[in-house]
Amino acid sequence: MIAPLVWMVSTALKSQLEVNRGHTGFIPIEQYLSYNDGENIWRVSLVMVRGDSTVVNLMDDTGRIIRPFYTVNSDDLRHIRRVKLYWQNFVRAFERVPFARYFINTIFVSFCVLIGVLITSALSAYAFARMRFKGRDFFFYFLISMKMVPEPIYLVPSYVLLSWIGWINTYQALIVPWVANIFTIFLMRQHFKTIPQDLLDAASIDGCSTFKILWKIILPLSRPVIATASVFSIIGSWNSFMWPLIMTNDPELRVIQVGLSYFAQESSTQTTLLMAASTFTILPLIIIFLFAQRNIIASYTTTGMKE
Repeated sequence: MIAPLVWMVSTALKSQLEVNRGHTGFIPIEQYLSYNDGENIWRVSLVMVRGDSTVVNLMDDTGRIIRPFYTVNSDDLRHIRRVKLYWQNFVRAFERVPFARYFINTIFVSFCVLIGVLITSALSAYAFARMRFKGRDFFFYFLISMKMVPEPIYLVPSYVLLSWIGWINTYQALIVPWVANIFTIFLMRQHFKTIPQDLLDAASIDGCSTFKILWKIILPLSRPVIATASVFSIIGSWNSFMWPLIMTNDPELRVIQVGLSYFAQESSTQTTLLMAASTFTILPLIIIFLFAQRNIIASYTTTGMKE
């Protein structure tokens, strides 16, 4: 699992010329012949050898031929092998298309969806875990069964519905349909069921309302599961591709994954730039996960416990 990520980062730090030559190792090593004419140090490609002289093409760092069929002394050619990191690939990739706009759209959509998911999931999970009403278990398992419906099945009906209410190519289409998350409801419900009932009964005797019990007691005790749900919601919004691709067509509304897809089409021959764009696209998710991994583990260790 780690090897493709390491290869992606190492490729992003290579020169395109080395990638075109087939140097696909994990370490960004440059290997080439060089020639110093007294003013500049050139990369060279061999054309033919004539005794003590060699006919070469003088190239710049990008591999573009500057002086073709240039005759040099063979002893003046030097074989260079070194490790060099091309950090400028990240700058070039970021400036090639409006990635700043894509990041802003993605952060805005992810934040709005996260707030909606936490609100709807907390209320639903509390009802399914602690409140008693007719058909509670039926509705809960019916809701869980919806997880088995793959996204391509409801894309067309969703598009028709959003088109009918005039939400196609709007932020509402990217946010509102995802403010309820079945997995988050399940995760919170399982955690809420582990909270002792005696604690809730004592709060009720002291005069706490149903909502106050949720706000003052259950949620403060559920910080690990809330952190886990937040991470999963952000990851889901950040990695969303098919839905925003179909529901929006305005370049100003593109999220990061759709923007990366268009960038891949426009720069399909620039492998280093593609890897650089992929690297800074997933970097925020890696950072978030590293900071939240302890809470994620804590939430999973308590999810399967019974009261």
